[in-house]
Amino acid sequence: MFQLLQHFEAYFRRKSRPANSVGYHVYTREFDVVIDAHKLDSVLGRLPPDQEAAHAEAWTTFSCALEGWRTKVHLTALEATARIRAAVDTQDLAETAISILVDQSGSMRGQSMLLLAAACDIAQNFLVHLGVTTEVLGFTTVRWKGGESRRLWRRRGSRPFPGRLCDLLHIVYRSAEDRRASTGRRFKPMLRPDLPKENVDGEAIEWAVGRLMQAPARRRTLVILSDGVPADDSTLMANREDFLDRHLRDVIARIESTGDIKLVGVGIGFDTSTYYRTSSMISSVDDLGLSLIATLEEAIRGT
Repeated sequence: MFQLLQHFEAYFRRKSRPANSVGYHVYTREFDVVIDAHKLDSVLGRLPPDQEAAHAEAWTTFSCALEGWRTKVHLTALEATARIRAAVDTQDLAETAISILVDQSGSMRGQSMLLLAAACDIAQNFLVHLGVTTEVLGFTTVRWKGGESRRLWRRRGSRPFPGRLCDLLHIVYRSAEDRRASTGRRFKPMLRPDLPKENVDGEAIEWAVGRLMQAPARRRTLVILSDGVPADDSTLMANREDFLDRHLRDVIARIESTGDIKLVGVGIGFDTSTYYRTSSMISSVDDLGLSLIATLEEAIRGT
């Protein structure tokens, strides 16, 4: 009888064990998506008329209504280009790879995403003209409330502490293989009003780092643009509330300890210094373009 009681006590201890005691885990990757930006319709579907109108309006603003803002950022980029070319050998530039990873969570919707897309457009041309291998990536989720992953979990009995419980959406706006200058159109999908949802930063960084390690470069930097902590309601309701945050910190610590890739956290109204060794904070989204160029210059010059 005593042994039987011990058996049941051990069983319930295992059932009630916090998820982080067994490490980060994923319920299923079956519904995760990695896709080129221009193919987003195949995942999210075509926008309904009201959202299509909002998307068209955002694109018009991106293309025509940011002239003063763009001019200031372009001039800053030109000045930075001259300083970099005076300080860094052409061969060193050719052996440099930089990825920009964009948090596309719901809180970034609207003006923030508009200026973020414009800043990425200027930044990627700035890097390409320098001869730097460049990627621009984004991350969010396919659906709200866990999507197909959560529905599968519920059909199977909703076991406790399932781990990450949502459908990730990782987006390639510019791949490292693409050496062409951009007209900006590649960032039009970033302005979709239905795109921003949840953010699982740790796995997004792992994905971006995996891509960056494939680049034929001697110096590699990943710049992460984010306005807050990792958040996915479906995952956090079924696990400990610090489940995603702990994983992000573990991922950053592991990457920074190897020294193969430099991580730079850029917080938009958010202090990233508690996460990254190298970080900065932008108090106003209006300053995003200037701050991003300054961040990239520091990364290239190693200052």
